[in-house]
Amino acid sequence: MNSEQEMKKTGTTTLGMVCKDGVIMATEHRATMGTLIAHTETQKLFRIDEHIGLTTAGLVGDAQNLARYITAEAELYRLKRDQTMTIKAASSLTANILSGSRFYPYWVQLLLGGWDKDGGHIYSLDAAGGSIPDKYCATGSGSPYAYGVLEDNYKDDQTTSQGVDIAIRALNAAMKRDSASGNGYDIVVISEKGWKPVSKKDVEKRKQKLNIK
Repeated sequence: MNSEQEMKKTGTTTLGMVCKDGVIMATEHRATMGTLIAHTETQKLFRIDEHIGLTTAGLVGDAQNLARYITAEAELYRLKRDQTMTIKAASSLTANILSGSRFYPYWVQLLLGGWDKDGGHIYSLDAAGGSIPDKYCATGSGSPYAYGVLEDNYKDDQTTSQGVDIAIRALNAAMKRDSASGNGYDIVVISEKGWKPVSKKDVEKRKQKLNIK
């Protein structure tokens, strides 16, 4: 089986959205190989810097390699310039890494987002190095179901608290209909205060409030 076929057999759901006071990035935890649920605690949300996050869909090895690569570049940028990388710069860097890997392409679909001096940003990046900014995005096999919730509920002036509720609803919709998505939530709020994960306890409280089982 070649890499492209392997990528088509993987599945996931990740999403990101810009709110007026921060950025929400979220994923579920399941990793699949064809019809097999291979892992139930897979990391798909990576902290690149205190103000930058990355979600990954595609081949796990490629995703982990890229996350390490981009994190190292962000740290070097901070050390050399004594300042943090902007989200646009991080997106351009990631796009250049992807587009420069023609002989061994990374079979991934990424969301890169965070908060800088210009506010909140989300970029969707494809395996060929395309980089597109948006207010909200979803990736992976569960993304059509997540988009249904995002399209219905997203508002330009929403708060991060409202965004977390929407993220939970969107991931829940995907996990109910997409067999490759499931086994829990990984959600982070990125704002001018930095990186703040949403605890499992908070997720469960919000699910009860939203009447999600």
